[in-house]
Amino acid sequence: MGGHALHALRGVNEVIEDGSHVAIMGPSGSGKSTLLNLLGCLDSPTRGQYKLAGQDVAELSGDALAEIRLHRIGFIFQSFHLVPRLTALQNVELPMIFAGLHPGERRERAEVALVSVDLADRAGHRPNELSGGQKQRVAIARATVMGPGLLLADEPTGNLDSRTGAQVLDLLGRLHDEGRTLVVVTHDPGVARRADRVLVLRDGEIVRRVSGDEVTDLGSLFSSVEDADKVSEQAVQKVGR
Repeated sequence: MGGHALHALRGVNEVIEDGSHVAIMGPSGSGKSTLLNLLGCLDSPTRGQYKLAGQDVAELSGDALAEIRLHRIGFIFQSFHLVPRLTALQNVELPMIFAGLHPGERRERAEVALVSVDLADRAGHRPNELSGGQKQRVAIARATVMGPGLLLADEPTGNLDSRTGAQVLDLLGRLHDEGRTLVVVTHDPGVARRADRVLVLRDGEIVRRVSGDEVTDLGSLFSSVEDADKVSEQAVQKVGR
């Protein structure tokens, strides 16, 4: 505004290894979602480079980027992003429709994906017939049905109660244990504690890198995470001491 450039991220220099589990924390406006969008090839950096498997994504065509998003990256969102008029099975089939797979193969793979998230008995249910946790598990099945090696989750437990959220985190942990790279944006220290490594963002910069165990200690200082921004800001300050 007013002719001044606004930089959502600045000086970010990070390598995320295959098979790692990384959490990204920080207050609102710190650049968490922007970083996740870059990792997911949804946005491109205006300066610098983002290399995915050694390839500078800025050199790729729009079609090539779409293929990467379809086959190599799975996206999981706080609000699920399910199509209301479609059943759970049909929602899981969507990426395969875009990939041009045969209907028989689509159905078979979608059924297997729903079994993997313990929702085989909900295949014919629409989103309004599912609980929040079930919706998120459908979204996870959809995110993994194409076999991506990278999963990006933006506040995956943000709309869930603590018990259901823990079940979703267990499921994500299982997917990570199978060899997938998992990157999770979260305000919740309890979610970040499960990660191998935590990046703490503030004003578009990575201000600290800590292990998940260190965030466990920080999270125990707070009796509530209802004010997520306050928790994240205090966590940043505490780690910085």
